[in-house]
Order: sequence, then structure tokens, then C-alpha cells
Amino acid sequence: MLNPLPVKKKIRVVLSALVMILLVISGTAAIAPEQPDERQLTDPTAPGYEDPIAMYDPWEGFNRSMYKFNYGVDKYFFLPVVRAYKFILPDVVETGIANFFKNLFEINNVANNLLQGNAEGVVNSTFRIVFNSTLGLGGIMDPATPMGFYKMDEDFGQTLGVWGAGPGPFLVLPVLGPSTVRDGIGSGVDSVGNSIWLTAVVNTAFKDTGDRDKVYYGLTGLNIINQRASVPFRYYETGSPFEYELVRFVYLKDRQIKIEER
Repeated sequence: MLNPLPVKKKIRVVLSALVMILLVISGTAAIAPEQPDERQLTDPTAPGYEDPIAMYDPWEGFNRSMYKFNYGVDKYFFLPVVRAYKFILPDVVETGIANFFKNLFEINNVANNLLQGNAEGVVNSTFRIVFNSTLGLGGIMDPATPMGFYKMDEDFGQTLGVWGAGPGPFLVLPVLGPSTVRDGIGSGVDSVGNSIWLTAVVNTAFKDTGDRDKVYYGLTGLNIINQRASVPFRYYETGSPFEYELVRFVYLKDRQIKIEER
């Protein structure tokens, strides 16, 4: 039988973090202009112009400060850990770890495809779990992709967009980076769902409570390192003197495309 206490404790931690973020957002909203300037990030005279991105960044001062804060955290904490991680582990092991976590949290794609009414996506993600968990030896290999079941990354922010929710103001989250109010809420929901799922898996595999907690937090930490190691982006190495604007544009455009594809 699963022990519900770890689930409740972990959900409280996630929700507390979300409350802190919302309090910061509320504080910065008070100094935002009542009618923020909305500028087009797409040139309306450009060939093929159809649907520009409306930049809505009323908290730009806060966002720029948070961008610099994230740069510091990344430079002095995450990147040294990532360099050690890559130095110690062979590439094949890194790939196996990345595949394991992708398979472990594929259930998130099943859930969001279901909420979006995307039957094809539900079937695709379900078969990925089945084949990678069995033929892929628990997910460390990815036989589903060569079989034609390609990974379809879905999150609750996209689901909210499919349901018609607008992105809201652009928002740079602590550590997590570029987002919007809608996608920030979506990230919180996804995090709670992943935490519940990971707890259920760990509780099923381990009987001792102490071991369960150690494995849970160990896997969580390993996943964070794995995620940062898989992203090639490095702050202030884009070659652009307007990196903040560039990152904002790329993020908003990417999210717009992903939602419009559904």
C-alpha cells in the first residue's frame, strides 16, 4: 500500500513555492503601468506576414533583474555541476539517464494530450511508455522512436492555451527562466503531477520509508542536473547585444507555434 504522507509533503513544498512566486508577481504588478506598451515583434511589411507576436512585458524591470539572477545561479552553481556530471559519466550513460526520465514522465504527455482531446497523442504517448518500459529496459533505451512513436512534448501551459487561455504577461521565473503567467501556472500543475507520479513509482518499488525518501530526492536532483545538461543555452553567449529581447521573442514564438499546431 502506498504511503500518502510523502505525497502530501511534496505537494505542500511545490505549492509553497508557487505561492512565493505569485507574491513576487503581485508585488511587481503594483508598479506596472496601467496600459503597458504593446509592440509588434514581427515586421508587418515582411513577406509571409500573418500573425505577429504581441509583446506584453509590463514587468520588464523585474524580469531583467530575474534574468541576471538566473545567470548568476547558472554560472556559479548549475554549470559547474553539469561540467562535473559530463566529466564523470560517459555519453552513453548520460543518454540512458535522459531516456529514463523522459520515459518516467511520459505520463505527463498522456494526461495533457487527453485534456486537449488529442486521441492520436494519447495513443502515441501510451505506446511509448509500453515499448520503452519493456523493450527499452525500464526506459534507458528508446526503441519507440525507431518504431514511429515519436516523442510529443505536451505541458499544462499548452493545454491551457488550447482551451483558449491567453499567455498573459511575459514572466522570467526564478531558476526556471522565460515563461508567461499562463505557462507559469502550467509548470506548477505539471510539477505537482510529476511529483505525485514519481512518489507512486518510488513507493511501489521500495518498502522502507527511509529508502523511499532518499530515492525520491536523489532522482529529483539527478533529473534537475539531467535537464540542465540537455539544454545547450548559455547566458550571454548568444552574440546578441539584445539577448533579453532575443530570448523573449524566441520563447514567445515557440510557445505560439506549439499551441497553434494543436
